[in-house]
Amino acid sequence: MSSTAPRTRTRKAPAERAAEIVAAATAIARENGLSALTLRAVAERVGVASGLIAHYQRSMDDLVATVYTDLVEEEIGDIRALLRTETDSVAGMRLLLRTLLDGSREDITVVWVEGWALARRNESLARAVRAQMSAWQQLLADAIDAGRTDGVFQTENTHDVAWQLMGMIDGINAQSLVRDVDPATALTQLRRAAETLLGAVPGALAD
Repeated sequence: MSSTAPRTRTRKAPAERAAEIVAAATAIARENGLSALTLRAVAERVGVASGLIAHYQRSMDDLVATVYTDLVEEEIGDIRALLRTETDSVAGMRLLLRTLLDGSREDITVVWVEGWALARRNESLARAVRAQMSAWQQLLADAIDAGRTDGVFQTENTHDVAWQLMGMIDGINAQSLVRDVDPATALTQLRRAAETLLGAVPGALAD
């Protein structure tokens, strides 16, 4: 008669288990988007029963919001670190636009697009999306103000221009998920529009 050895269960400290759950959920979101985050999917990734996930998370809505926030905060941190490598404000804006349209951040674009859609029925996520949109707008505003201080950007309305640039960047990246978008052409068009909005010399943001 054959027998199957019982699976060894590993008891972990609450903080460790909670972090493990968030890490697993984050990996799923990176691979397949926020819509792939289900109780079952996270439990299978961690290797535990679904009930244990519910024990460590108040709700799946809260877990989705946490994952979204972690991913976007990491993105913003990466971009801020990249901008610190440039001391020239025009070069910094040029680098910012090029980086955001180079097509290498599709996994985060999916997170953004799904975040907007899912937030309609997830208030925790809606709060997170609003907070991170404001954080992105602030990043752009800081880059604009740096150019104003240097005298190369002449706009008087940093706040609105930052939102406009953010809208154009988001729109181009979102469309690139479903249609062919030539990165070089999109970047050229965005740079021309940005120069007008920023009050920069024509061609200032071109390579």
